[in-house]
Amino acid sequence: MRLDKFLKVSRLIKRRTVAKEVADQGRITINGNVAKSSSAVAVGDELTIRFGNRLMTVEVNELQESTKKEDAQNMYKIISEERLEQ
Repeated sequence: MRLDKFLKVSRLIKRRTVAKEVADQGRITINGNVAKSSSAVAVGDELTIRFGNRLMTVEVNELQESTKKEDAQNMYKIISEERLEQ
């Protein structure tokens, strides 16, 4: 599954266009490697996302083409989340 689609479906980022912009700015890594919006995401991958003043690390648990709002959080597990100082 594409990175931008995973971020949207899992509701980590609300809109796919925003997910694409964040990824293409180099603010997302997959397993330590800088990722583009078209990068493939697989179960077990570790994503580090920097948006705004937050740094979030999540592990991919499952991939779904679409999901309900209640089930979206089952697609990932938050490993760490921190605020960055400006």
